[in-house]
Amino acid sequence: MSYSLPFAVIDPSVFPASYACGRQSWLARLAQLPIPVQSVPYYCPGAGPEGESLSTDTAWIGDENASKIVVLIGGTHGIEGFAGSAVQIDHLQLIGSSLLPVPADTAVLMVHALTPWGYAWQRRCDADGVDLNRNAVDFTAPLPENPGYELLRPAFFLADAKQRKTAFAEFEQQHGREALEKAISAGQYSDPAGPFYGGHAPAHGRRVTEELIAKYSLHERDLAVIDIHTGLGPYGYGEIICDHAPDSAGTAAAYKLYGDSVTLPLLGTSSSVPKTGLLDYAWHAVMNARSCYITLEFGTFRTDQLFEILLRDHQLWALPDNLQARSQHSKVMRHHFCPADQAWKEMVLFRARQVIAQALHGLSA
Repeated sequence: MSYSLPFAVIDPSVFPASYACGRQSWLARLAQLPIPVQSVPYYCPGAGPEGESLSTDTAWIGDENASKIVVLIGGTHGIEGFAGSAVQIDHLQLIGSSLLPVPADTAVLMVHALTPWGYAWQRRCDADGVDLNRNAVDFTAPLPENPGYELLRPAFFLADAKQRKTAFAEFEQQHGREALEKAISAGQYSDPAGPFYGGHAPAHGRRVTEELIAKYSLHERDLAVIDIHTGLGPYGYGEIICDHAPDSAGTAAAYKLYGDSVTLPLLGTSSSVPKTGLLDYAWHAVMNARSCYITLEFGTFRTDQLFEILLRDHQLWALPDNLQARSQHSKVMRHHFCPADQAWKEMVLFRARQVIAQALHGLSA
């Protein structure tokens, strides 16, 4: 299918300096749109580093009765909201200047800062240590187990990084690389202080998601959901990760919209391994055969580096009175998940325009 990609000047300054700046800029751009908008904030308990209030802001842009909806999600993992804000602000500018208009019978639903606490504090998780992208499980049933995590748990909080790397290398040699990545990152429900913790109840972002699905009767519409993430995969590249089953209607819809650049963890074609409790699954449950959910993952640095940075983050937050060390490490987190590199930012914005344009034109057709 042919479509026109908007070739307006790419402006890396849309990447905000903080959660508060991102929210302010997002709301300002939204207010300037010349088409109908419904804006609803969902306030989150707690406050940011400067005492600022926290919220997930949402906007329905276009015809409220549209049958086809492109959903843009940012900040599922809090600190990855810097890129999520930038992509959404850039798209709002394109809509406002009519360079990428919303097609007939189509609307855009933007979800800004789905984990606002993590965005504000520059962490991936929420204030309870919950990774929203491991939280979409049935909490009335026995929780999933991750025996690999339990085996590696003692190594996670070792002060000596060399000892930890040795333990990881021994596990990888015995069980394989994919087993190592699953043990660390596939999701665990036993250790609130540890990484990739799925929680014991629905988190703020999951509750917002379920309210939006009900509020806008999204189960009755054709959906193209694009969830913006950073930190995994080749530097600057936006990988389209599809966690639908390989032989499902969702995967077929993803290929129809985005072509052969779609990758599937379940087939081993993705930089991501299969995971438990992904936010995707909350959307899969309400999608018709013409709908799909994809993660648009922008790569930065090595996966081993990602794991070490996240483990250090959890180590620091597990100890009291560590404000200075946490503040220093937040700069490391920011560098990994949103590098201060104009070229990287330009690649993110260009690829996001491409994928969003594919979704808008493909869905409307």
